[in-house]
Amino acid sequence: MDTVYQKQTKVYRAFCDEKRLRILHMLRGGEKCACKLSENLDIGQSALSYHMKILVESGVVDSRQEGKWTHCKISEQGSLYALKLLKEITTPDKSASALI
Repeated sequence: MDTVYQKQTKVYRAFCDEKRLRILHMLRGGEKCACKLSENLDIGQSALSYHMKILVESGVVDSRQEGKWTHCKISEQGSLYALKLLKEITTPDKSASALI
């Protein structure tokens, strides 16, 4: 079971790579087949799988299988969680200084 910090780290990790940011940019236009993502990024299947695993585990992206094809889209719930998390971690909290 993931700790709170491990879960948060997965979300932040999703945004810390140029290729993953490019994938997210492409998915802003709606659901895409993984084959199109791979083609547009000019990367192989294994490299795309690596990045998609990180994005899906973060909750920011959803994927579904349709036959031999994988379709990906931005998760509305996951993106709202990422926004909430960023807001929480960047909002001053005087009680947090007592923990240091």
